[in-house]
Amino acid sequence: MKYTSFNEFKKANLFGTGIPNFMLAKNMTGKSYLKPLKMAGKALMLANVTFSPGSRCFWHIHRGSHGGGQILICAAGEGWYQEEGKEPISLVPGSVIDIPTDLLHWHGAKKDSWFSHLSIEVPGENCSNE
Repeated sequence: MKYTSFNEFKKANLFGTGIPNFMLAKNMTGKSYLKPLKMAGKALMLANVTFSPGSRCFWHIHRGSHGGGQILICAAGEGWYQEEGKEPISLVPGSVIDIPTDLLHWHGAKKDSWFSHLSIEVPGENCSNE
C-alpha cells in the first residue's frame, strides 16, 4: 500500500521510523531514517530503514571474501530494488530480496510513497560496502 501521508505511514511502520540517517546521507538522495533493531559486532546487524517518497540509496556493492551480502524485507509502503543490467523490482510489504556479495544494486522509495525495509547485513569475512 502506498503512503503519501507520513502520519498514516507511521501507523503501518511496525518497527518504527527511528532517527534521521545522517551517517549514510552522503550515499543517498532525499531523506532516510534508521532504527537499529540489533547491532552488529560479529553477530547479525538488523535495522529498519525508512525512506521518504522518492528517496533512495546510490548504486552500491556489499563485499566479502566469505559470506556477507544483504537481505531486504519490505515492512511498509512501496519501494524499488534494482540490480545492474536488470529492470527494477517493485517492493511491497512482505517482499524479500537476497543480495549476494559483489552485486551492484540500489533500493529506495517509490516517488509517491513512504517506504521501509528491514536491512539484514549478512555476517561474513572481510565485509565492506562500496
